[in-house]
Amino acid sequence: MRAAADADFDVLVIGEINPDVVVSDPDPLPVFGEVERIVRAVQLTVGSSSAIFACGAARLELRVAFCGVVGDDPFGRYMLDAMAGRGIDVSACTVDPDRPTGATVILSSGSDRAMLTATGTIGALDVDAVPESLVGRARHLHTGAFFLQVASRDRLPAFFAAARARGLTTSFDTNWDPSGRWDGVAEMLGASDLFFPNAEEARRIVGTDDVEAATRQLVATGSAERTGGGPIVAVKLGAEGALACGPDGRLVRAEAVAARPVDTTGAGDSFDAGFLRAWLDGADLRECLDYGVACGALSTRAIGGVDGQPTLAEARAAVASRVGR
Repeated sequence: MRAAADADFDVLVIGEINPDVVVSDPDPLPVFGEVERIVRAVQLTVGSSSAIFACGAARLELRVAFCGVVGDDPFGRYMLDAMAGRGIDVSACTVDPDRPTGATVILSSGSDRAMLTATGTIGALDVDAVPESLVGRARHLHTGAFFLQVASRDRLPAFFAAARARGLTTSFDTNWDPSGRWDGVAEMLGASDLFFPNAEEARRIVGTDDVEAATRQLVATGSAERTGGGPIVAVKLGAEGALACGPDGRLVRAEAVAARPVDTTGAGDSFDAGFLRAWLDGADLRECLDYGVACGALSTRAIGGVDGQPTLAEARAAVASRVGR
């Protein structure tokens, strides 16, 4: 692992950039037939797995750089300004004049949500265009929404493997696969130190209903792809907390943090940021899970994925207050 003193950035995030338009209401479902319904709130906010993760990591006082693509439009300008305003270096992001910035409409009831996405530039990142000099300035490499990285998905495992060879550690989150195929993950597991699926994603990737068996199988798959053992797989279980497994095959669990969610958008990405912050600090697997669970729960305090994300002090206080610690 590259030391912090040897890097300008703790985390380089590569991936999709798009805003979310969050419709919040106990019953956010539309009624067709030109029926107008009044809902509690509609809010434009930072969206996309990779960008929400980046904001969460920056909120936890990690130095973050981002490389991605937006369109030459109000959504793109909004996203770059919002990310820069949260302390993220977006100087390596590019503007595509020929495609619109992607966007997602989220219908959120607080405890559940449905999403409608127009892809636009979401899958436009070309990993071959990520500046080598930027990779050389980072300790860790992360990407989210693996299945949406259309332009680069087949090349991401080699890009991650090359980054690891240069001394970076690596992590990824697949998020949902709209195609339903759930393929290509094995190669990423072989090039990654951390993998952050939720329970349903883990089950579908492996093809089993048993989340513990799926977690162990994902570790074993990564181990088969490289020498030196597989990745740590940390699985988000929602109201049941989280579990993780490393190369030794031992399962570790963390209970959920009590919360009354306003909006669960981006909670998984905030979990990823919290887990990574603790892992980069050298914490053991249980403490990494505690930080992930705490950050995921606290992020649900506000509408959208970023406005409720905790500070490092808030995350530490939440972890310290957990029973038995």
